[in-house]
Amino acid sequence: MSYPDDRQYTADHEWIAVDGDTARVGITAYAAEALGDVVYLDLPEVGSTLTAGETCGEIESTKSVSDLIAPADGEVTSVNQEAVDAPETVNADPYEQGWLYTLRVTELPENLLDAAGYGALVEGQGA
Repeated sequence: MSYPDDRQYTADHEWIAVDGDTARVGITAYAAEALGDVVYLDLPEVGSTLTAGETCGEIESTKSVSDLIAPADGEVTSVNQEAVDAPETVNADPYEQGWLYTLRVTELPENLLDAAGYGALVEGQGA
Protein backbone atom coordinates (compact mmCIF):
# COMPACT_ATOMS: atom_id res chain seq x y z
CA MET A 1 0.00 0.00 0.00
CA SER A 2 1.31 3.46 -0.82
CA TYR A 3 0.54 6.67 1.03
CA PRO A 4 0.32 10.18 -0.46
CA ASP A 5 3.53 12.09 0.18
CA ASP A 6 1.83 15.50 0.31
CA ARG A 7 0.76 15.04 3.94
CA GLN A 8 2.01 13.84 7.30
CA TYR A 9 0.80 10.90 9.37
CA THR A 10 0.29 9.95 12.99
CA ALA A 11 0.89 6.64 14.73
CA ASP A 12 -2.91 6.66 15.28
CA HIS A 13 -3.38 6.20 11.50
CA GLU A 14 -4.61 9.67 10.73
CA TRP A 15 -3.25 12.06 8.12
CA ILE A 16 -2.91 15.83 8.15
CA ALA A 17 -2.35 17.93 5.02
CA VAL A 18 -1.07 21.35 6.04
CA ASP A 19 -1.36 24.42 3.80
CA GLY A 20 -0.12 27.53 5.61
CA ASP A 21 -1.93 27.62 8.95
CA THR A 22 -4.84 25.46 7.74
CA ALA A 23 -4.92 21.68 7.61
CA ARG A 24 -7.29 18.99 6.39
CA VAL A 25 -7.49 15.83 8.52
CA GLY A 26 -8.60 12.28 7.77
CA ILE A 27 -7.83 8.63 8.41
CA THR A 28 -5.46 6.56 6.31
CA ALA A 29 -6.44 3.83 3.87
CA TYR A 30 -4.81 1.37 6.26
CA ALA A 31 -7.13 2.53 9.07
CA ALA A 32 -10.18 2.51 6.80
CA GLU A 33 -9.42 -1.05 5.72
CA ALA A 34 -8.77 -2.22 9.30
CA LEU A 35 -12.02 -0.66 10.52
CA GLY A 36 -14.18 -2.25 7.85
CA ASP A 37 -17.34 -0.51 6.67
CA VAL A 38 -17.59 2.92 8.32
CA VAL A 39 -21.21 3.55 9.36
CA TYR A 40 -21.05 6.64 11.62
CA LEU A 41 -18.82 9.65 12.26
CA ASP A 42 -18.84 11.81 15.39
CA LEU A 43 -16.61 14.73 14.39
CA PRO A 44 -15.48 17.69 16.50
CA GLU A 45 -17.69 20.78 16.37
CA VAL A 46 -16.69 23.82 14.34
CA GLY A 47 -15.04 26.30 16.70
CA SER A 48 -13.81 23.68 19.14
CA THR A 49 -10.18 23.77 20.20
CA LEU A 50 -8.17 20.57 19.79
CA THR A 51 -4.97 19.46 21.47
CA ALA A 52 -2.62 17.07 19.66
CA GLY A 53 -2.86 13.55 21.01
CA GLU A 54 -6.28 14.02 22.64
CA THR A 55 -9.56 12.41 21.59
CA CYS A 56 -11.68 14.68 19.39
CA GLY A 57 -14.36 12.36 18.01
CA GLU A 58 -15.28 8.81 17.06
CA ILE A 59 -15.51 6.69 13.98
CA GLU A 60 -17.84 3.70 14.07
CA SER A 61 -17.69 0.74 11.73
CA THR A 62 -19.42 -2.59 11.48
CA LYS A 63 -16.50 -4.01 13.49
CA SER A 64 -15.82 -1.44 16.23
CA VAL A 65 -15.85 2.12 17.52
CA SER A 66 -12.52 3.95 17.47
CA ASP A 67 -11.47 7.32 18.84
CA LEU A 68 -10.28 10.05 16.53
CA ILE A 69 -7.11 11.62 17.91
CA ALA A 70 -6.21 15.22 17.08
CA PRO A 71 -3.00 15.28 15.02
CA ALA A 72 -2.20 18.91 15.92
CA ASP A 73 -3.24 21.79 18.16
CA GLY A 74 -5.77 24.16 16.65
CA GLU A 75 -9.35 25.24 16.10
CA VAL A 76 -11.81 23.26 13.97
CA THR A 77 -12.90 25.44 11.03
CA SER A 78 -15.13 22.98 9.16
CA VAL A 79 -16.35 19.39 9.08
CA ASN A 80 -17.00 17.26 6.02
CA GLN A 81 -20.79 17.07 6.16
CA GLU A 82 -20.82 14.88 3.04
CA ALA A 83 -18.79 12.24 4.90
CA VAL A 84 -21.06 12.56 7.95
CA ASP A 85 -24.10 11.98 5.71
CA ALA A 86 -22.41 9.16 3.76
CA PRO A 87 -19.75 7.62 6.06
CA GLU A 88 -18.88 4.97 3.46
CA THR A 89 -17.04 7.79 1.64
CA VAL A 90 -14.27 7.37 4.21
CA ASN A 91 -13.70 3.79 3.00
CA ALA A 92 -14.07 4.61 -0.69
CA ASP A 93 -11.75 7.64 -0.79
CA PRO A 94 -10.01 8.31 2.56
CA TYR A 95 -7.48 10.80 1.13
CA GLU A 96 -9.78 13.06 -0.90
CA GLN A 97 -13.59 12.94 -0.60
CA GLY A 98 -13.44 11.11 2.77
CA TRP A 99 -11.56 13.83 4.70
CA LEU A 100 -13.03 14.51 8.16
CA TYR A 101 -12.42 18.12 9.25
CA THR A 102 -10.24 21.17 8.77
CA LEU A 103 -8.19 22.82 11.43
CA ARG A 104 -6.57 26.23 11.89
CA VAL A 105 -3.26 24.93 13.19
CA THR A 106 -1.61 26.65 16.14
CA GLU A 107 1.09 24.01 16.68
CA LEU A 108 2.24 20.89 14.85
CA PRO A 109 3.80 18.15 16.98
CA GLU A 110 7.29 16.98 16.13
CA ASN A 111 6.33 13.29 16.02
CA LEU A 112 4.41 13.40 12.71
CA LEU A 113 5.63 10.95 10.08
CA ASP A 114 6.25 11.39 6.38
CA ALA A 115 4.78 8.85 3.93
CA ALA A 116 7.86 6.59 4.09
CA GLY A 117 7.94 6.68 7.88
CA TYR A 118 4.23 5.87 8.09
CA GLY A 119 4.66 3.02 5.59
CA ALA A 120 7.42 1.58 7.79
CA LEU A 121 5.18 1.90 10.86
CA VAL A 122 2.35 0.03 9.14
CA GLU A 123 4.71 -2.70 7.90
CA GLY A 124 5.97 -3.11 11.46
CA GLN A 125 2.35 -3.70 12.53
CA GLY A 126 2.03 -6.62 10.14
CA ALA A 127 0.14 -4.93 7.30
